[in-house]
Amino acid sequence: MLNRAAHRKRFLQRVYEGLIERALFGCALFSVLITGGVLSVLLFETLGFFKEVSLIAFLTDTQWTPLFFEKHFGILPLLSGTFLVTAIALSVALPIGLVSAIYISEYASDPIRIFVKPTLEILAAVPTIVYGYFALTVVTPQLQRFIPSLSGFNALSPGIVMGIMIVPIIASLSEDALHAVPIGLREGGYALGATRLQVVLRVVLPAAISGVVASFILGVSRAVGETMIVTIAAGLQPRLTLNPLVPIETATAYIAQVSMGDTPHGTLAYRTIFAVGTSLFLLTFVLNIMGFLLRKRFRNLYE
Repeated sequence: MLNRAAHRKRFLQRVYEGLIERALFGCALFSVLITGGVLSVLLFETLGFFKEVSLIAFLTDTQWTPLFFEKHFGILPLLSGTFLVTAIALSVALPIGLVSAIYISEYASDPIRIFVKPTLEILAAVPTIVYGYFALTVVTPQLQRFIPSLSGFNALSPGIVMGIMIVPIIASLSEDALHAVPIGLREGGYALGATRLQVVLRVVLPAAISGVVASFILGVSRAVGETMIVTIAAGLQPRLTLNPLVPIETATAYIAQVSMGDTPHGTLAYRTIFAVGTSLFLLTFVLNIMGFLLRKRFRNLYE
């Protein structure tokens, strides 16, 4: 009886584990199929767009007016707006996020760390549309007090607010990477007479650089893909400029503008959102590849 009961228990355990394994495989396969479906739609609609628009004109024309009577399909104005806002956001988020991570990991006491880190991560839960209206109604008027030439819609204000929004991403992931560095490395630095700051900058940070770089790349991807902040506060005016004081339009803001329903489905103007979406996908894909290569290189250097 005992052998039969034990055999039945092992059999049920194997069945249960097999079901769990198949369920996990099904979830993984489902995510792959969803990704493949999205890419298929992007590719199909983008090829339809490029049947009517030259790829060279798409990449070199300095005007983007697909919804106007005189149509131009140069994506450079959208990309310049995207890069401009992203650069402003990163100039805010990277130093603040990294310094915050270093403080939480290396200087804060355990009670402060337990309180500060979840509080910082609350910023990531705020809806981006709230950030957008905050940029338009609070940040822009305050900036205009110091910069009178600043337009009501501009790249500077949403860039700053977007940087504030992605600070928790960079700070949290960087802190996790710093906190995971073995305590023995820190003690070795102290044993050699290094100060706490020297240990942080010359021992802990290099050892955690792969995770820090990963947080930076994720922050860049988050900034490039942000929609609502720039849709509300940037102005929806595509122009090829690096001036942060004037209205601009990003690629994501244009997709949101056309997706509101005023553009007929199946038209060339409608297909532009898929061409822009494919461009964003390729951009973020390249960023992720660069991040992977950087992490691999730094990991090889410090291991």
